Amino acid sequence: MTTEDIVIHIFCLVDDWLGAVRKEPLAKLHPSEVVTISILFALKGGHFRAFDRWLHRDYNGLFGGLPERTWLLRQLQQHEELTDDLLAEPSLLCVANSFPIALRFPIRQGRSARQMGGKGKDKGRWSIGIKLAWVINSLGDICAWAWTSLNQHDQVFLPLLQDFQHEGIVLTDYGFRCAQGVPKNVNLCRKGAWNELMVLETHFSLITVISKAKHMFHRTEAHLQARLAYIAAMFNICLALWHKLNPLDDPFKISIKDFSL
Repeated sequence: MTTEDIVIHIFCLVDDWLGAVRKEPLAKLHPSEVVTISILFALKGGHFRAFDRWLHRDYNGLFGGLPERTWLLRQLQQHEELTDDLLAEPSLLCVANSFPIALRFPIRQGRSARQMGGKGKDKGRWSIGIKLAWVINSLGDICAWAWTSLNQHDQVFLPLLQDFQHEGIVLTDYGFRCAQGVPKNVNLCRKGAWNELMVLETHFSLITVISKAKHMFHRTEAHLQARLAYIAAMFNICLALWHKLNPLDDPFKISIKDFSL
């Protein structure tokens, strides 16, 4: 599958999922096109400037002419709310865990009052960044997400898990334990007790290798929030597309490597 085929397939699936979304009269791009571009950026990773040069150089014609970089970046932020329609429905058994993301080197901490994130350890090394939490259903689709500073405990995400108390059980590790207790629908699992917990490790490995999501370079909270929203939408779209193109494979298989840009 060529990159052009990937772009077209993603756009068709996004347009089907979003349905009839109104386009602003003076806007160059339809909302489905903006979300498609955002998903491509989440899939490719790296700096937005480099992504914008690649998109203008190779695929400007697919979108009938792309706007200037800063205008396009503002559009990506403004259409973030559409990603809620690309999240999946929870199942009876869900899994939740967190994923650390570095924003800058520790030596650069405190150079600006507007810096985001906090200082914490990631696999034994100090880093300045954030922590992303995902909740996935039994098919591997992302149902909800949230983020906080890297120096915060995972129990910060307990209110997110409590929202699923009428849907079913949420499996987590002991990083989510809390002295005041956890919601009744949260099941704290010892290491090796539930293999289902490893499913999210597969998700995080894929977005690390394919989307380069271990390091991000955003300097404002709004753009970081949008990037995280589009990464979740990207995973659901690519996973659904993979199953659509491989209908005979295991429906529980998780793979998005075929769409690597």
